[in-house]
Amino acid sequence: MKQLLAKNHPLRIFWFAALLTVGIGTWVGYLEGLSGLWIFAILLVLELTFSFDNAVVNSKVLVNMSEFWQKIFLTVGIFIAVFVVRFILPIVIVMIAAGRSFMDVIDLALNRPEEYGEVLHHASPMIDAFGGAFLLMIAASYFIDRNKTTHWIKGESWLARAGKFDNLKICLMLLLAVVLYFTVSPEYHAIVLISSILGILLHIGLELFGSLFSDDETKQKMRKQTGWAAFASFMYLEVLDASFSFDGVIGAFAITTSIVLIIAGLGVGAIWVRSLTIYLLRAGTLSKYRYLEHGAHWAIMALGIMMFVKLYHVEPPEWFTGGIGLVFILTAVISSVIEARREAAKNDSDGTLVREVATEEPSEKDAQKFKKAPKTARKK
Repeated sequence: MKQLLAKNHPLRIFWFAALLTVGIGTWVGYLEGLSGLWIFAILLVLELTFSFDNAVVNSKVLVNMSEFWQKIFLTVGIFIAVFVVRFILPIVIVMIAAGRSFMDVIDLALNRPEEYGEVLHHASPMIDAFGGAFLLMIAASYFIDRNKTTHWIKGESWLARAGKFDNLKICLMLLLAVVLYFTVSPEYHAIVLISSILGILLHIGLELFGSLFSDDETKQKMRKQTGWAAFASFMYLEVLDASFSFDGVIGAFAITTSIVLIIAGLGVGAIWVRSLTIYLLRAGTLSKYRYLEHGAHWAIMALGIMMFVKLYHVEPPEWFTGGIGLVFILTAVISSVIEARREAAKNDSDGTLVREVATEEPSEKDAQKFKKAPKTARKK
């Protein structure tokens, strides 16, 4: 019983998400029948698939925050993730894209979901340019870092060495934004350039905001983030969650036009992602699997690239977009296990060799030489 109540036990971490899934699933089944329940389950899995790597990165950031801010992430953060990011934010995007009022878009979402989905899909270049730029900035900040010493793939060491050039990642991203401007459809030139630059600037702004209130590295290791530094990390996590959710919201309209089902499925999926983040944090998964964080950032880079690819009217299937992230994560876990076993075997062999040398009996020939040697030589 004590194990079940332990802080890091899966039952204690996932009970709320499981209970909420059963409750909302029952409500959806009552209103929409078995077909609605099936769509609800598909959307839940879709959200988990898209955001699994998000949970890995979340846990890395969350481990440096104080317990108070971790609780804020689980309470206020869930409200923002479910209601603001997956309902209000798409409405604001449709307002900007269609030039309509807030209440008009609300009416569109609730009473004319097909039209609402079409307008949201029409606004996808703005979403993909902003989200793709922000996600690629995250990946670039992780890999183009001269202080990064652990590498998974060979190219990572080269990218880490490139980090000695200050602002290289910003120059590369701005160059990419210019390339997008000249290569996408003419009607999207302005919106793609502005959105991609805003995504870059937002990431830079969050980094600067966090650095203003963070202590030096030695102090950071001794204590958790609080105050404005923790707030900056919290905002970073929320923007990251929004960037991951864009594709899920737009992809959901390819499955159903019911805004109720979309909010229910993606919202419950977001709560599972929050619970998964806490589990990874408390179980110390990042320390157990040394390449897991690497795999998550490669997945983030892949998702960012695919968001840019969509600007050229290429629509990768949903299973591919979500599945590629899982492939990177699973490969990283397998590589971590293999590396850990290799190091354990090496340590065991080194320990065995040391013990054999320490306990090795002198040969009979060596013993006779020792007896014949003068006493002065023996003392030496």
